[in-house]
Amino acid sequence: MADPKSSRAPFGATGVLVLASGEVIWGRGFGAEGQAVGEVCFNTAMTGYQEVMTDPSYAGQIINFTFPHIGNVGTNPEDVEALNPHTLGAIVRQDVTDPSNFRSTQHFDAWMKANGRIGISGVDTRALTRLIRVAGAPNAVIAHSAKGDFDVPAMLARAKAWAGLEGMDLAKDVTTLQTYGWDQGLWTLGDGYASPLSFRGGGLASSVPRTEQKGEPGGVSPSGAAFADMSPPTPNPVEPLGPVRGTGPSTRLREGNKKPRVVAIDYGIKHNILRNLVDVGCDVTVVSATASFEEIMAHAPDGLFLSNGPGDPAATGVYAVPVIKQWLETKKPLFGICLGHQMLGLAVGAKTEKMHQGHRGANHPVKRLSDGAVEITSMNHGFAVDAATLPANAKATHISLFDGSNCGFELADQPAFSVQYHPEASPGPQDSHYLFEKFAGMMK
Repeated sequence: MADPKSSRAPFGATGVLVLASGEVIWGRGFGAEGQAVGEVCFNTAMTGYQEVMTDPSYAGQIINFTFPHIGNVGTNPEDVEALNPHTLGAIVRQDVTDPSNFRSTQHFDAWMKANGRIGISGVDTRALTRLIRVAGAPNAVIAHSAKGDFDVPAMLARAKAWAGLEGMDLAKDVTTLQTYGWDQGLWTLGDGYASPLSFRGGGLASSVPRTEQKGEPGGVSPSGAAFADMSPPTPNPVEPLGPVRGTGPSTRLREGNKKPRVVAIDYGIKHNILRNLVDVGCDVTVVSATASFEEIMAHAPDGLFLSNGPGDPAATGVYAVPVIKQWLETKKPLFGICLGHQMLGLAVGAKTEKMHQGHRGANHPVKRLSDGAVEITSMNHGFAVDAATLPANAKATHISLFDGSNCGFELADQPAFSVQYHPEASPGPQDSHYLFEKFAGMMK
């Protein structure tokens, strides 16, 4: 670390992180050149860096990986949670090595460069983690210049001027622009992702036009680099079920099977959530974060799913909460994850709060209050539901064993529940897959 007023790049330094508090952290840049401003947080997962980089919930954030060996298994087009990365940058301890994994199709450095993401290696990531734990998640500018040319005072001013995530609605930036159906199942070694099922008409998802998303194909990264196409099979666009049955794909789906029909609101949804819904037998349609109650009901859903996503839940709740309140009046099943958990909390009258450092990793212990069992979970959130503000009809179901914060609740008077953590994992343990089965069971 150095004084930004007099600091120059040390010999060999091609990357830098400038914190709004004034600390300057040097390293070796990789990936795309340029700079980006965001919130620095740390993730303790030992695996799954590609899933982390493509998780839409990380929009507006720079990830400090506590595990030292990031990039050593390369990248591939299957281990992604959105069509393209949303994390602004990656901070790692060791230099990115050549990939050593039979599934790798691209070097991590090349993947970062192709997707316009900035990386810094050679950083004492544990010291940075301790700083975050003491002072909270800071705003910062991350930069990479092969020539080592940095205007540190200007970057410091930019970091200080950035408003931060509190009060920021990012769901609108990462949500889908069109309604689509999803039929891809879970991944298995040797077979890849389960093929689209017959009740979707039998066509491969890749045979239909790409579903464009904000900030994705057709967009440009913060550094100006075009996004690479590393996506898995593209979702199928579908037509809503209107009041009168026609001959569109959704009509055939509804008449040809008895699977529970789920509408998933995309606040920044991870692909593996959709795969898990398919795996438990759901017929899934995804709609935009800004979809109206009438647009949702046009699909004749048996259940509503509220997805994960980035930003401040209170800001997203301005337009999301009224729709959820209308849904709750139907008394039909509802399941929320992460930001969806916070949205349900706001809809029933609770409040959310910004956390000091947040929870991010694949090893977070959560206690299930019904029987005392402990689930090891994957987490990624910087905001939480204030348990003290939950109404009487909202019963806490899970708590974090790290800090006692609320990690789940259910409503006593109707079939609606949510969890703060990620039962779909990716990356992480699969202790909590039963929650998808619970949701599917509510609709039968």
